[in-house]
Amino acid sequence: MKTVRGIFMRGGTSKGVYFHAKDLPSDPKLRDKVILDVYGSPDITEIDGLGGADVLTSKTAIIERSARKDADVDYTFGQVMFTEALVDYRINCGNISAGVGPFAVDEGLVDDAVEPITRVRIYNTNTQKILIAEVPVKNGKAVVEGDYSISGVPGTGAKITLDFSQTVGSQGMGLLPTGKVSEKLTVKEVGTFDVSIVDAANLAVFVPAEAVGLSGKERFEEILDHKKLGEIADNIRGTVGVKLGLYPDLKSFLSINPTMPFCIFVHPPVDYVNYENGDPVLASSQDLRGLIRFAGAFHHAYSGTGAVCTAVAARIEGTTVHDAVPKERMNEPIISIGHPSGIIEVEIRVEKQGDDYKILRAAYGRTSRRIMEGTIHLKPWAERIAELR
Repeated sequence: MKTVRGIFMRGGTSKGVYFHAKDLPSDPKLRDKVILDVYGSPDITEIDGLGGADVLTSKTAIIERSARKDADVDYTFGQVMFTEALVDYRINCGNISAGVGPFAVDEGLVDDAVEPITRVRIYNTNTQKILIAEVPVKNGKAVVEGDYSISGVPGTGAKITLDFSQTVGSQGMGLLPTGKVSEKLTVKEVGTFDVSIVDAANLAVFVPAEAVGLSGKERFEEILDHKKLGEIADNIRGTVGVKLGLYPDLKSFLSINPTMPFCIFVHPPVDYVNYENGDPVLASSQDLRGLIRFAGAFHHAYSGTGAVCTAVAARIEGTTVHDAVPKERMNEPIISIGHPSGIIEVEIRVEKQGDDYKILRAAYGRTSRRIMEGTIHLKPWAERIAELR
């Protein structure tokens, strides 16, 4: 294998190469070698590949027609690490997910694409859950142009709605993996925090922002420069991962600093400044303020799956997220989450059923665009080519 076909797409506030599964080696180890080669990883600049040397631009999607009766396509998300030779498949990405529906329509993986909206049923292999993409379609192809805008992406596009209501318990431990809506978490050499551990779309630990000294008004540049805050967040993430039996110990977690779980700092609505354009983001435009840490970095916007998990947690009484939302906004059908680059809105309906909760709707809008498609040349070293055959 000297070349591989790929389609470079933006999905929401992320981008990466979308592959047909049939175009990659079937052997997982060989497949990952090819993907790392495509991205130029491991290298913190990813200069010799398509990776953007950023957690938001070093992502990939592997897609194929599904054999399942309840899905049209199977989709595997990979976070391509650039600090080490690793493609992390532990989570799904809600932004990259936005490109899966359009990809499936345009690549002929959906038999009955209809106008004006085609519902694409997507089985995410990472979480083993179904999500639904409502894709605008015209003349058998996904529509790109539109008047819908999302924070963190310039311009507008066609609105793609993603419903994650069927994605509770991505790690097989239910919506509340510890059975508690909130609890004390002791983090070695850091401190003890009131947290909520919730798993909807992806696993996340929610921490009050003030517990780590944040006012919510900080500019994102300050957050990026705050090395200690990142270390605290990663230690919180790792401690939860070990607590749930996902990693053997904190040291092994920190050595790879994987994507999951997210650490999300939450704060009641507050005025702050948009990282992308310097415009004010008013407290009146949001229900809470959020900041996500994953894979050793802070998100400059907000992950789609993180938004789903945040919205669900906000509707569960007693969580740290619920406590951050003004009481008068608690029954609204849409929750608005302030993030470094603006606002993300989630349609949310959660119904309490006895001691459990039923997610009836957890949907948000994204845009997507096919940027480039074609043949990607792998590195031409003779021994590497021989290895990849």
